[in-house]
Amino acid sequence: MLSPFKSLSETSRVWIYQCNRSFSELELEELKNSLDSFITQWTAHGADLKAGYEIRYNRFIILALDQSLNAASGCSIDASVHFIQQLEKKYEVDLLDKMNVSYKQGEYVAYKDLADFKKMAKQKAVSGNTIVFNNLVTSIGEYQEHWEVPASESWHSRFM
Repeated sequence: MLSPFKSLSETSRVWIYQCNRSFSELELEELKNSLDSFITQWTAHGADLKAGYEIRYNRFIILALDQSLNAASGCSIDASVHFIQQLEKKYEVDLLDKMNVSYKQGEYVAYKDLADFKKMAKQKAVSGNTIVFNNLVTSIGEYQEHWEVPASESWHSRFM
């Protein structure tokens, strides 16, 4: 059951998929149609799931599930991962690689593999004040409060 992202409860579970590049305007339109279709049909053991999504910075797909109606099952989570894998193939992008870091350079969102980000921290090219994206948040409430934060307030702080 597709629901507007903003209407979902703060306790809704989120999964954040960061892309290794920005999607084009055409890709974004196709992506929105694909997400609408997937979520409309997304179920757990045949029961509708109340879910929504948003796309931020033309690069992050945030999938949210309000589990107050029905909770995700292993099969429904597998279905969402399979869907994301299909998007990776279609657009020739990385969405599931968790060993990469996205951070802000002014208004631009940069993307580096973790090893390069560590080197940048050692070289002081990024600091505790650098805005990073904490894709480990698990709820809409956490996403709203702790997703886009200074590196010093995230797991990234271990590299500073």
